Amino acid sequence: MRNRKAPERDILPDPKYNSKLVAGFVNQLMRRGKKSKAYMIFYKALDIIEKKTNQNSLEVFEAALNNVMPHVEVRSRRVGGATFQIPTEVRPKRKISKGMKWLIMFSKKRGEKTMSERLAAEIIAASKNEGAAVKKKEDTHRMAEANKAFSHFRF
Repeated sequence: MRNRKAPERDILPDPKYNSKLVAGFVNQLMRRGKKSKAYMIFYKALDIIEKKTNQNSLEVFEAALNNVMPHVEVRSRRVGGATFQIPTEVRPKRKISKGMKWLIMFSKKRGEKTMSERLAAEIIAASKNEGAAVKKKEDTHRMAEANKAFSHFRF
């Protein structure tokens, strides 16, 4: 059968916080199938966040993710020999995965010594609406705003 929608896989919640959001984040953080290592990095990052902010680290993480998730993005569409950047709304699942990917990507580029420290610093920055991941979201929104004129070419 063609063009069938792929079945959605349900992920199990993480053992410590019983959160599917955390489990999904750890799955994105994981490299070469080393899930226990990814969990260690993430939990250590949450401990660092707890010490630095004196707030519930899971709430800080969720706030950071909400601040990083994009609402609109641009997609390329060819119309009559010209390629236009067309702003489109982002599906809810894609919002979350984009936000997670950006948090991880920009944590890796930071200057702290360990990945846990980098991740903690990026999450704290994102929860305050600062940092590279939030800047990426704002750039994406700005690009969509600039190309608003082409929104009538929508798919």
